[in-house]
Amino acid sequence: MQIKILLQAMRVPFLVLTPVCIFLGVSISFAIQPMINYTMVSIILIGAIAAHISVNTLNEYYDFKSGLDLITEKTPFSGGSGALPNHPEIAKSVLSVGILSLVLTILTGVYIIFERGMEIMPIGLVGVVLIVTYTQWINRSAFLCLIAPGLGFGVLMVVGAHVVLIDGHSQFAWLISLVPFLLINNLLLLNQYPDIEADSSVGRNTFPIVFGIKNSNIIYAVFMLTAYSLIIYFIYSGSIPSLSVIALIPMSCSLFALSGAIKYAARIGAYPQYLAANVVAAVLTPLLLGATIVYG
Repeated sequence: MQIKILLQAMRVPFLVLTPVCIFLGVSISFAIQPMINYTMVSIILIGAIAAHISVNTLNEYYDFKSGLDLITEKTPFSGGSGALPNHPEIAKSVLSVGILSLVLTILTGVYIIFERGMEIMPIGLVGVVLIVTYTQWINRSAFLCLIAPGLGFGVLMVVGAHVVLIDGHSQFAWLISLVPFLLINNLLLLNQYPDIEADSSVGRNTFPIVFGIKNSNIIYAVFMLTAYSLIIYFIYSGSIPSLSVIALIPMSCSLFALSGAIKYAARIGAYPQYLAANVVAAVLTPLLLGATIVYG
């Protein structure tokens, strides 16, 4: 039973985002340097998944300790997993998982540094800072809270994997990483709408709390249009194959999600199909982008 609850606190279904982002980084590397070290890919993936588990479980623990978990309305995509309010006796176990996952992430990073050099260290350090500070500090800044998810997954994971695999930086990787950066920011932004009242009661200052849902919808639209415009630009400039046009298909999911945000605002949690569409866009777009880059 305890294992089942711990897995619930890890938010296992949402861990799929990590291999998708790593896949995009690997795809960019493959396009530049086809001889890929797949053992290193596995090590990168282990460290990245451990980082994702760490931020999820630490967030669960601190939200429970602050009382936030007890007052949020749970939806499939927001309000926390509900693991600790129903099983408070395993709170310390959840904290232990978060800490051990963070240690595994750091150890993986140290190994990669020994194997590949210090170039990856700045990316790794920023990632660790994001994990440690996300719940307690980043959520108290509207701007940092807005961009932290996309920075962690869209930029650090994509560019980090690429830097390790080709042993250096490329402008192409940084530019491509902007697509998941923008869409993953939107993923978390929309999920904050149902929690506005609960979050504000414990001192959080998310973007919707500080600037309101109308302005948040505008930001969502700008991020979405910029992300898909970048894909069009990359195709037009010849940076990615013309087949990558299929990565524009999930834009329909983003538009659907935005329509729900406009129509229902903070009540969007009662209509999970809109939040689900938002998840599909954030996951499927970089997946299709990576697949077409490899194929092309």
